[in-house]
Amino acid sequence: MKTPTIGFIVSVALVGAWAESANTQDEKALRARGEYLVNGPAACGNCHTQRGTDLFADPNKYLAGGYKFDIPPGLAFSKNITPDNDTGIGSWTDQQIIRAIREGLTREGNLVGPPMPISYYNKLSDDDVKAIVAYLRAVKPIRNEVRESKYKIQLHAEPPAKGLPAPSKTDKVAYGGYVAGMAHCLECHTPPGVKGEPDYEHLKGAGGRPFFPINGKMVRGANITSDQETGIGSWTDAEVKRAITEGIRKDGRRLIPQMPYPYFKNMTPEDLDAIVAYIRTLPPINNKIVPNVSLEAYLK
Repeated sequence: MKTPTIGFIVSVALVGAWAESANTQDEKALRARGEYLVNGPAACGNCHTQRGTDLFADPNKYLAGGYKFDIPPGLAFSKNITPDNDTGIGSWTDQQIIRAIREGLTREGNLVGPPMPISYYNKLSDDDVKAIVAYLRAVKPIRNEVRESKYKIQLHAEPPAKGLPAPSKTDKVAYGGYVAGMAHCLECHTPPGVKGEPDYEHLKGAGGRPFFPINGKMVRGANITSDQETGIGSWTDAEVKRAITEGIRKDGRRLIPQMPYPYFKNMTPEDLDAIVAYIRTLPPINNKIVPNVSLEAYLK
């Protein structure tokens, strides 16, 4: 048997080092994409992080769950999605996390209920959901035992996700619909029908969905259809973007951070433009909503 030359050995070593470096770079890029999605359009921390007295997410409890939702479907508590092995998802496999996100089934086979927007996450691409998981693996583990949610409604899982690629960014409306789905805009801005599910058939984006009261004051989703009188048809693109990213309405009223503008402000201009393009396609629905009070009033 011929002894390998030094040149051959060096070449093999270099190839191995190059492959390892490439894999490291790929993993960094995947985590960076996941960080953007989690802290941008998907706004995971908006539900999975407990809030302070100012109603904003407490950074010391980032993604540790336990935020209480006293909603019509029942009493829900957001899950700990940090990589803590005992109380979070640290001992879950990637596929178990992905199934929970896109299909609403936990590692144990339990059903995930509202307000987790499973029907929208079901449409996440394979690339994006893998990026989200890669980032969640990298965040600080926090031990936080969360209470079980109790629902009054029948829960159901979504069908197996297809994992199709996101629409091309050249089709701004289609791509905007994908990003808006990840941001679950219509989940919050569509009122419920007779069965308690959002009435997308008749009132898509028309607002009026009631949320849990804060300090005794009710919170309702706004009408984001293109209706000129009761929606955002008379708003400029800049005014719509300011509401999305800064939480300031056209009339200057500050929105409460249940509208996840602290996360949406991290979106790229390209993604933000696409969302606005998509929202502009919502048919106008005249549905006058009692305006929420300002953030300052909720804090009193």
